[in-house]
Amino acid sequence: MGVSIDFTGRVVAVTGGARGVGRGIAESFLEAGATVEICGRTTPDALPSGGGAEATFGSADVRDPDQVDAWIQDILSRRGRLDVLVNNAGGSPFGRFEAGSPRYLRAITELNFLSAAFAARSALPALRDAQGSVINITSISARRPSPGTAVYGAAKAALESLTASLAVEWAPDVRVNAVSCGLVATEAAVDHYGDASQYAAVARTIPRGRLAEPAEIGAACLMLASPLSAHVTGAVLDVDGGGEWPAFLAHTPNAGDILPA
Repeated sequence: MGVSIDFTGRVVAVTGGARGVGRGIAESFLEAGATVEICGRTTPDALPSGGGAEATFGSADVRDPDQVDAWIQDILSRRGRLDVLVNNAGGSPFGRFEAGSPRYLRAITELNFLSAAFAARSALPALRDAQGSVINITSISARRPSPGTAVYGAAKAALESLTASLAVEWAPDVRVNAVSCGLVATEAAVDHYGDASQYAAVARTIPRGRLAEPAEIGAACLMLASPLSAHVTGAVLDVDGGGEWPAFLAHTPNAGDILPA
């Protein structure tokens, strides 16, 4: 028996939903019949689409609580409800920790942690009315060393802690969960990981042998937002293809039948 998830009549807000992982999330909810609202600082050339519909874009810098609140209030004025908030906006360039200015460190923290706190706080009354849910997009960097993106990893760890705390504070009315992403094959992945051969080498560090597709992150969000997860709150769902091969296996005798060729 097949399982389908129908979000017809539901309104879903996705921060940073114009590209990359956020676009995959937006398109997954659109395919399920949801009305999807996305935001960002720059209007995208093409909006996420699926299920015969397009997402609606709102201009907002998620690091600014007033702009975030205005975006949420605009959604409510036009749609009359909000069922799911996906806090996806985030990211960080690569660089040594000591090279980052105080302004840079603050900006990374605001983008990857405080933006989610601002959006969740603004959306709470509507989510309570809808008995809805919040899904925070975090990263494997939250729970393992993140050299080169240390503040990003620390901010994502804080977001996982916030997820657990709000799941308790806001129960039983609003469920709060997180999806922890491993490496994802977005349009910027080759630029980030190198040329084709380097990209393939990075993929081999993952037990499943490839990077996740944005739609697979979207599918995880769909499940967590759906009645299939009605008693799931405070959880962090890892979507990482098994994580990373333990480094010691490369130096362990007789591990050749375990490690990829």
